[in-house]
Amino acid sequence: MSNNKYRILAVEDDRSVSSLLHAMLDAQHYETLMAETCAQGLMMLSSHVPDLVILDLGLPDRDGLEFIRAARQKNAVPILVLSARSTERDKVTALDLGANDYITKPFSTAELLARIRAALRYSRPGAEQSKLPESRFQLHDLAIEYESRTVTVASQPIHLTQTEFNILALLAQHAGKLLTYAAMNEAIWGAADPGGNKKLQVNMANLRRKLGIRPGDNRYIVNELGVGYRMQQGEDDKAE
Repeated sequence: MSNNKYRILAVEDDRSVSSLLHAMLDAQHYETLMAETCAQGLMMLSSHVPDLVILDLGLPDRDGLEFIRAARQKNAVPILVLSARSTERDKVTALDLGANDYITKPFSTAELLARIRAALRYSRPGAEQSKLPESRFQLHDLAIEYESRTVTVASQPIHLTQTEFNILALLAQHAGKLLTYAAMNEAIWGAADPGGNKKLQVNMANLRRKLGIRPGDNRYIVNELGVGYRMQQGEDDKAE
């Protein structure tokens, strides 16, 4: 494997874009895998176990959204959508299905590489993930185990996507402090993005729903409208 020790699968049928991605990733010393169809991509996802997937939605055999749906049945690999589809509906649908990020074509190489680095931070033990405190966060009946990346409410496991866990962990690590939308976007996705607030809102809505938070319920997370989010202080924080 390359010096970067990260394997990236690009599922893209446009030969010119595919060649550009291959050259760009090789230049950064990533191990690069290429697939041209949804079926081939799913097969390589299973057999090669990549650390990240770059996914086009307009594939010749099946819609790329089907790739996300199938992958998320048993795989938490970060999926970065790279598509010419630019409508809010397409972005929200992809994020709701479990994509970690969404970039529209034409794209900036520098921005794409920044998004890749951000997605890889939590893709395997020993990267940025190791910076999480090896302890737990407790707030009322909500418990977060940082090391195992598990979340429970009233002792019942809550199944979160990778992005949803990253958002929850970020808020918990800064419990009691207001995090602006811009700061959260930078921490989670690694780059300024005009559509970042929409992605954050979509993931936050899904996260709050999974935690059983109803509108107006601030027992875990407070939404400072127009500014950002703040996690209520946990038991350990109050004790200090």
